Amino acid sequence: MKYYSKANSSSRSNASIKIKKSEIVFGITPESANDLPNPAELFLGSFSACILKNVERFSQLMNFEYSNAELVVHAIRLEKPPRMDDLHYELKIYSQDHSLNIDLLKKNIEKFGTIFNTVKSSCNITGELKIVSE
Repeated sequence: MKYYSKANSSSRSNASIKIKKSEIVFGITPESANDLPNPAELFLGSFSACILKNVERFSQLMNFEYSNAELVVHAIRLEKPPRMDDLHYELKIYSQDHSLNIDLLKKNIEKFGTIFNTVKSSCNITGELKIVSE
């Protein structure tokens, strides 16, 4: 599989990434720090998208139903060298489905996620999954 994105920036302004029919604007200046995501937050967003995509994928493969999934990701950035070091995620699956095997879902997310595995090769990841009855 191959992927493609195109990004551009304007001096002393903002930047954007174009992927398919979407455009994601992000900040590259101190002035945009409170309003636009920065590259580290986009990185966490990609990690989050990978997990949520796999929740949907495995809901079909594992034959369970859910109404909503909610994910929070925390990360620690080291200074020297600047890099992400520890990621921790908390995933809540809103479901009434008693056939949902949360341990198997966690195992599958952590084994088959492309972004998850890429990140895991360079930093520590811990996570928790919870089923929330609706």
